[in-house]
Amino acid sequence: MSTPDDLLRLVAKGDEGAFERLYDQVAPRVYGLARRVLRDPAQAEEVAQEALVDVWRLAARFDPARASAISWIMTLTHRRAVDRVRSSQSRTERENRVAAGQGEIPFDDVTEETLGRLERQQLRRCLRTLSELQRESIALAFYGGLTYPQVAATLDVALGTVKTRMRDGLIRLRDCLEVRR
Repeated sequence: MSTPDDLLRLVAKGDEGAFERLYDQVAPRVYGLARRVLRDPAQAEEVAQEALVDVWRLAARFDPARASAISWIMTLTHRRAVDRVRSSQSRTERENRVAAGQGEIPFDDVTEETLGRLERQQLRRCLRTLSELQRESIALAFYGGLTYPQVAATLDVALGTVKTRMRDGLIRLRDCLEVRR
């Protein structure tokens, strides 16, 4: 069995199989950290997935001289979780100010709503570029909260097929979303 450090070096070179093995090794710890910071299971799942996508995207930035792979991954996860907490707190504070009658809806809320709509439209466009199996697998996992084995059972396909289609679909989504920014 390869160590997370070995796997992360391979991921940095684009090795998708190494990413799958690394994902399987670290996902429970990543989720656990996100859950401790956020306390909300749904938000923790989102942050864990975002952090693991960051691991794939940023693997080339990993410097084994500065930290172990686990430390680096957990740092990415912790930053994502803390950012989510801060964002949530800011939103709550703005909503409380508006509810208390301290003025009109702040410009930030209008901007956030507009950007949110644009991002959703962009995501829908990018989702349409995926194959049906990729789109269904990703939707079941990310929006339905199913695990890989549950997605495989639901779609009646092999587990390896689901993992491959989801990985390929996420890569295509990432590329599509980066191009459109």
